[in-house]
Amino acid sequence: MTDWHDRDPYSQMGNIGSEVGRAMKWKVVNPDRATFAAERALELIDLSVSDPKNRPYLKEIARVREIFADSFYGENLYCQTESTWDHNFYPYAHAANGRRP
Repeated sequence: MTDWHDRDPYSQMGNIGSEVGRAMKWKVVNPDRATFAAERALELIDLSVSDPKNRPYLKEIARVREIFADSFYGENLYCQTESTWDHNFYPYAHAANGRRP
């Protein structure tokens, strides 16, 4: 398996988006599965924050963490939905797939 820091930022954000999507999808249907995905998303965000190549994007990545944590665990003050998360992360997954050899 590739080390997280070896991935480009598009791949990192695309993978984070996959976990966020899983968490939101399962939130009502299967809370245990949703919580596992949410914790994994936060773990991946933290790994991205610790990646030196992401230094120029630290504010944005930290903001994603804040809004996702509020969306999943908090009061959802930013009114995020499964659809808005998909909309926000889809471009990263698309860009990451376009970069593969």
